[in-house]
Amino acid sequence: MNTLAAVMQLLVAAAFISIPLVRHRFGPAAKAAAVAELRRQNVRPEVLEENRLRFDAGGHETAAPVAVAAVMTATAAVNFAGADLAQLLTWIFSSLVLLMNAVIVYSNLTAVKSVEAAFRRKDDPELARVEVEPFLQAAEGAFPHWVRAQTYLRNTVVFGGSAVALVAVSLI
Repeated sequence: MNTLAAVMQLLVAAAFISIPLVRHRFGPAAKAAAVAELRRQNVRPEVLEENRLRFDAGGHETAAPVAVAAVMTATAAVNFAGADLAQLLTWIFSSLVLLMNAVIVYSNLTAVKSVEAAFRRKDDPELARVEVEPFLQAAEGAFPHWVRAQTYLRNTVVFGGSAVALVAVSLI
């Protein structure tokens, strides 16, 4: 059962690594589309840089998923080794990944409201003029259509893989 848990954890790690890979590849196109939408709204595109708004794989957009992937890979290694600590680490980290992914899905589902609130908190009058929904739709539209399917697959792997890993170590 440790091997099954380890394989699931490696799949979860791969799913998290896919996030910065996709953003690295298509982030510049998303930024260009967002800039075009800002121009359509008569908002200076420089407002993105001034407020550190990014669409690429920089900063936490890479650090967080890579950190999760590293932790899941290390936990998988402990499971492959059959170490006594494997069950405890799996319970801790697979549970945390389930919760984190739920937060990610929620934030994606509430993106328009979240971004509107974030723009208000910035207290930038130019950001306050941005029509957020078309802005986000423009950026999202720059990603290939398969990215939506990849997102569903990634979430399925993360939720399912984490749950299977938890069940697997519980049966030991």
